[in-house]
Amino acid sequence: MSGAALPAVLAAFEKPTTKDFVWPCWGPSIRIFGSAACYNFIFFLVTLAVVSTIVFFYLAFRKPTIVPGKLQLVAELGFQFVRENIVLQMIGQEGMVFFAFLSSLFFYILFGNIWEVLPGVNATMNARIAFPMVLAVLSWIVYNAVGIRRHGVIGYAAKVMFPPGVPIALKPLIALINFVSEIIFRPITLTVRLFANMVAGHFLLAVFFLGTLALFSSANFLIIFGVFSSAMAVAFVAFEIFVSILQAFIFAVLSASYISEAMETAH
Repeated sequence: MSGAALPAVLAAFEKPTTKDFVWPCWGPSIRIFGSAACYNFIFFLVTLAVVSTIVFFYLAFRKPTIVPGKLQLVAELGFQFVRENIVLQMIGQEGMVFFAFLSSLFFYILFGNIWEVLPGVNATMNARIAFPMVLAVLSWIVYNAVGIRRHGVIGYAAKVMFPPGVPIALKPLIALINFVSEIIFRPITLTVRLFANMVAGHFLLAVFFLGTLALFSSANFLIIFGVFSSAMAVAFVAFEIFVSILQAFIFAVLSASYISEAMETAH
């Protein structure tokens, strides 16, 4: 009985694969530069992220009151969190001009991530590398534009590549290292950090929930392990909510840090 139990469970278990990230078109497709493009589940997730962000703040602030209601209070606390823990902490009062940009980054990523733990959706657009990449490139454009506007093209390039106190013999090497790390790698690391965390979360949830179904369907002593697997699945849902908030915070706080560095005057 026990010898046949494990093969039966393995047969029932549908392991997550890369096919979990490939979705068919919903309707007709068009060709753009030789590639097919269409509206599918992934773009539906983008739609959900945009619509949920807009609807949340519309409902929160459509009739603002001095004594806020529950939804308005939650929204105001969210903005206060971004203001005090991201903008003022990383940039200072001068950074309030970027408050709207950094708030948009934080809440859009958060609302995009949180769909991963909601039943019926259980996926996030940020598990596809293109969407974190677009946000990272947008952040890259903003902080480099800030640096160029503040210091000029030559001054900003000098600030990035030639920090003070470097021996003349090492300046070419340090300039190359700084250019690669600050200009090239920063958008890559922003992209990969968000993308990798959300992909890992997706696979963890898939493994434990699918494993739970397989173990409970075994109808033998392996149901005991199904109880453990279901408890772990619930725990990972709570953990993934935390990760969704944390990754939105990290992306926004790193963007604020880069803006702050671009604004600094070289000494």
